[in-house]
Amino acid sequence: MINRQNCPIILKDITSLDLSLAPWREDKEKIALVPTMGSLHEGHLSLIRLAKEHAHHVVVSIFVNPRQFGPSEDFATYPRDEQADIEKVAQAGGDVAYIPEVEVMYPPGYQTNISLPHSSQCLDGLSRPGFFDGIATVVAKLLLQVRPDIAVFGEKDFQQLLIIRQMVRDLHLPVDIVGAPIVREEDGFAMSSRNQYLSAEERAIAGQLNQVMRQSLVALQKGTAIKTVLQTGKEALKKAGLTNIDYFELRSVPDLRPLTTGKLPPEAAETARLFAAVMLGKTRLIDNMKVA
Repeated sequence: MINRQNCPIILKDITSLDLSLAPWREDKEKIALVPTMGSLHEGHLSLIRLAKEHAHHVVVSIFVNPRQFGPSEDFATYPRDEQADIEKVAQAGGDVAYIPEVEVMYPPGYQTNISLPHSSQCLDGLSRPGFFDGIATVVAKLLLQVRPDIAVFGEKDFQQLLIIRQMVRDLHLPVDIVGAPIVREEDGFAMSSRNQYLSAEERAIAGQLNQVMRQSLVALQKGTAIKTVLQTGKEALKKAGLTNIDYFELRSVPDLRPLTTGKLPPEAAETARLFAAVMLGKTRLIDNMKVA
């Protein structure tokens, strides 16, 4: 299908999606999927650009998934701007904007749920029960609907990336999962759609999260005991005004085994990652960084 106006093809249902992608499949052209919840920013656009490096065509899904929001979370107020998102998909070179309604993804009588209990028993899985079930379910549906050769996910949601890779292996889904580096603001703060919730005062405080994490990595690399680094980091976050700490933990990848005692051996630093989540006002901030 030819895009004459340099705008993405806008699709809203599975039938039109199949029809639009069929010529590309017949021509053996690679298709990439970039799943998003909209409210696109530079981080999302970097995923689209990376997808274009791996495939002939890029499908960007825009769907605010109700199944990954808890009862007291921000599903109703989550930022939405469909027209702006479509323009950004075009800006980054996406070929298709797939924007299904809830009824398309979860039609009446829908019952199926995908759960990875072992992978979701720590970090965000503990704080947000059912969160990763909702993500695994909607991603599986998107992968089956689009049937891409690759799918690109940002490393900012690193636990999510690991869970999706596990699900794809377990279900033998024929897709390569590509992780993309975190895109950061000038002060190192990780980009997120929810950052627009922050007031100017909160944004200034939020920037301290990146600094504290980087200081903690330096301490780990110098051989400071893990327990000391984590405790010092939590105290620094509280001093900066980030007092509502969900977790500040060092874990191995990909098994997410906690690293809590002694010094971090050089051979373990390659697979160690620092994870943090804090609440600032009504905004949840998460970040993660490799130790080495």
